Amino acid sequence: MLLPSRAQETLFFQNAAGKVFYQPAGFVRLVWAPERAALEAIQAFYEQVLTLMLSTATRKILSDHGQRAPLSGAAQEWLTGQWIPRAINQARAQYCAIVEGADPMHRLSTQSVVSAAPAGLIFQRFSTMDEAEKWLYGAVLSR
Repeated sequence: MLLPSRAQETLFFQNAAGKVFYQPAGFVRLVWAPERAALEAIQAFYEQVLTLMLSTATRKILSDHGQRAPLSGAAQEWLTGQWIPRAINQARAQYCAIVEGADPMHRLSTQSVVSAAPAGLIFQRFSTMDEAEKWLYGAVLSR
C-alpha cells in the first residue's frame, strides 16, 4: 500500500505545545514539543485541532508523542471531560492513532487519558509513525 507523503501536509497551527498538520490522506497530525506546556497552551492547541477537523470534515487524528512530557492531571481531566466529548459530538471524531513517547511516565499519562476517554473514539497505540499511518489510512479507505 502506497501511503501519501508527509511532504503533502500543511502546517495549520503551532504554539508551545507543538504543531498541528493537515494530512490530505484524511487525518490531522499532532507533533508535540518536548517541553511541558502550560494548560492554556495545550487547550489552545487542541482547540485548533478541533477547528481543523471541523473545517476539513476530518474524523481521524495521529498524535506523535515523541519526547513529549507527560500531561498534567488538569490537562488530562480537561481532555477527557471537555475536549474529547466535543470532538466526538461536533467533529464526529472516530479514530486516534498514538505514536508512543519514549518516557514511561508519558505512557502512563497516555494510558490514563485513553482509559478515561468517553466511548466513541477508537484509540490505537503504535511504536512507529509508519504503523500508525497505515492503520489510519486503512480506516480512511474503509469509510
